[in-house]
Amino acid sequence: MSGMNWRGIWAIYKFEMMRFFRTLLQSFVSPVISTSLYFVVFGTAIGGRIDQVEGVSYGAFIVPGLIMLSVITQAISNASFGIYFPKFIGTIYELLSAPLNFLEIVIGYVGAAATKALFIGVVILLTASFFVDIQILHPLAMVAFLLLTCLSFALLGFILGLWAGNFEQLQLVPLLVVTPLVFLGGSFYSISMLPPAWQTVALFNPVVYLISGFRWAFFGIADVPVGLSLLAIAGFTLLCLGVIWWIFRTGWRLRS
Repeated sequence: MSGMNWRGIWAIYKFEMMRFFRTLLQSFVSPVISTSLYFVVFGTAIGGRIDQVEGVSYGAFIVPGLIMLSVITQAISNASFGIYFPKFIGTIYELLSAPLNFLEIVIGYVGAAATKALFIGVVILLTASFFVDIQILHPLAMVAFLLLTCLSFALLGFILGLWAGNFEQLQLVPLLVVTPLVFLGGSFYSISMLPPAWQTVALFNPVVYLISGFRWAFFGIADVPVGLSLLAIAGFTLLCLGVIWWIFRTGWRLRS
């Protein structure tokens, strides 16, 4: 078996990143403004009524959820558009006939989307540090959760891009499913603040485990066990890889 086609992977990755750098100012300014607005609205208005959550100031408490919210949406949108556009203009056939296997194509597109999402996450973290004092108790765990989230949701976005038949469908799942799950996943509150019945319902939301683990890396507090959070995101990543492998094996939606 021959080795990986790193030149082909780099060509896809470079092409996707160049598209990102052409709108770098917009990509940089947008998260800075949105983060500032979140802190003005949630940090000041709500933070004035909620002093602390589990011993952490409310302004600092929402930082991990805010980063996750942006990283998840950015990873999905970048990956889905990245693979949908070749389908839309017809260059998907050139991609499929190139000497690249499914894993090499995934590494190129998903790697670029994950890199973009990671950049946005770092920008938001730096912006948030101007508003509140942020402590990171477990920096290695924080980096691990951030990288795994970028990777797993870029994989999900890649699947959505393959599935979508038009631009409306491309926006449908992120708008109607992902965004509500993130907001209901404890981005701006602790699950323990909910009534017992709703706490049980919330545990069926996969985003809860991501935000809980990520928040633990910052403050040492979590709504669910950290090991369970890691298991959930690892399982989700493997599931997405399995679905993509099946799509390339069967050709489902690749040419439609």
